[in-house]
Amino acid sequence: MQISSIKNKADTQLELFDIGDNASKKTQNNNSTFQDPSFSYNKIQPVHRWVPWIAGFSSNFVQDILTKYIKHKGVVLDPFSGVGTTLVEAILLGHQAIGFEINPYAALACRAKLNAYKVAYQELETEITRFEVFYHERANGDYTPQSTAPQGFKTRSAFYSPKVLRKVLITWDFINTITEPAIQELFRLSFAATMVKYSNYSYEPSLGRRVSAGKSEIHDYPVGQAILDKLTDMLKDIYWLQQKLPQQPSAKVYNDSFFNYSEYLTPESVDLVITSPPYLNNYHYNRNTRPQLYWLQYATQPKDLKSLERSNFGKYWQTVREKEHLELKFTLPNTDLEERLQILRQLKPEKGVYGGNGWANYAATYFNDCYTFAKAINYILKPNSTALVVIGNSILQGIMIPTDYYFGKIAESIGLELVNIETPRATRVGNSIIQSDVRVVKAKKSHHLYEAIVELRKSATS
Repeated sequence: MQISSIKNKADTQLELFDIGDNASKKTQNNNSTFQDPSFSYNKIQPVHRWVPWIAGFSSNFVQDILTKYIKHKGVVLDPFSGVGTTLVEAILLGHQAIGFEINPYAALACRAKLNAYKVAYQELETEITRFEVFYHERANGDYTPQSTAPQGFKTRSAFYSPKVLRKVLITWDFINTITEPAIQELFRLSFAATMVKYSNYSYEPSLGRRVSAGKSEIHDYPVGQAILDKLTDMLKDIYWLQQKLPQQPSAKVYNDSFFNYSEYLTPESVDLVITSPPYLNNYHYNRNTRPQLYWLQYATQPKDLKSLERSNFGKYWQTVREKEHLELKFTLPNTDLEERLQILRQLKPEKGVYGGNGWANYAATYFNDCYTFAKAINYILKPNSTALVVIGNSILQGIMIPTDYYFGKIAESIGLELVNIETPRATRVGNSIIQSDVRVVKAKKSHHLYEAIVELRKSATS
């Protein structure tokens, strides 16, 4: 394991990143004026590559929007920040960035990225070298780690094999010796971002046992090298970030639900909203980040996750499926939303909570939150300002739900202007709601999943 000449390499990489940015901007998709928002391109982009994430959108997508929609330095908001793509791109262009993120692990990633410009480069490089020596001496000796695995984190089979667990605990012994909070935060994030890679679990895309996906368990792994590789990327990217920032950024991330917006934001204070709320696909972000939440000590027992589930946008099917009948809390004239939910509700009653009524409850709860979200946008946007919401449709029990269309109509109903709905990604990968034989009627061949961008504007007279 070698850490050397990183600054010289970073200078070269800075040029390569810039070339890649320019080349990627030539790509368009489906004749849309927007680029494909897919997160996949972020895997090779500085700072954005620090944390893998199941959802989100690309840095180039955000760059283009910022350039097109905000001609002066202003306030950019992402109400569902994820791991911070919008926020990072906003500060790189000199804007003030504000984000909300209820998941503590994702909020940690946002904070670490936004505060990285303040990290002392040489001090971080010294700590990385110290970790290399510390880890090598202890992993190759008869050292007994002092750290322990989180007792409340339970899985069906061992999350780490014994040899891997020992190396993980040696890593935590080192992390606990770091006295500089910002640097310790980067080490914590480097572990959290890599920890599933050397576990007996994987994302398919939901977190599950490797053996259930036809993969063998991991009995041993170079844990230290994986973390060093991540830290080395971070070190390079911090240098890159410090060279690229036009000024000291103004950024804030609230580890809270955006529905508490009035506690943090004043009316008509935001110039541009760029965001992607959870889709109507029941992807359980909190359960799928349980390893990170427990190992980072954001949770010590299952009940610690309940508040996250209650605060989640749209809740989850599991939390509402047993309710008798959850209704929409608003009316939406000249649409078939009510009728479509009623059709869904009547499907497969013999399945009990697995039948259509539970899924209709889930969908009604989701659109109720869409209504609250639209009202929040109307509250925080300045007159003549824009909100761009990336959202995907869904297929529940074989019933196609055009979520983008309904959300746009909901926004119109509370006074926002629905400027346009574009579909830069006409096909996206499905999820367990469609694929599970237990839960669903097979989707019709004519139905497919897509990703849309709903463009809203607050008029000057709102």
